[in-house]
Amino acid sequence: MSKANVDNIMVFSANHITNINKMLKTVKSKVMIDYIHPETTKVTIISNMVTSQSDLQVMKRYVKNIENIILDNIQVLRLPQSKSFLKIIGIPYFVKDTNSPITSDNIKLIIKANYIFNNLTLTSEPRIIKASPKSNIVVIWIDI
Repeated sequence: MSKANVDNIMVFSANHITNINKMLKTVKSKVMIDYIHPETTKVTIISNMVTSQSDLQVMKRYVKNIENIILDNIQVLRLPQSKSFLKIIGIPYFVKDTNSPITSDNIKLIIKANYIFNNLTLTSEPRIIKASPKSNIVVIWIDI
């Protein structure tokens, strides 16, 4: 996804959350979208529970119909494929001595530099979730 797509989605993220939730409700899904988390070239849609493939199709259909979205570089929504994961809690939201939020690229650099993670293979991008909207702490999920 391009930065332009991320910007287009984030401008009206509250409306997108509401609309996706309405679509999920019409297909009788129990999944609700809590918020949309932006990163440099992608967005992560955070839900209240693990989604099914049919829920992902509803979200994909919605995202592809957003105005001003460049369809050429949209990745398909997917569920984590790994059965093993690591949950890291209590990480600061902002990178030390900066005003920029932590990204999955930061997490990957830390993993590569830390001996604890030797011989570890990531099966998907690390997911960074703010503990709460007003918190400055994140929870990081890593599929290994």
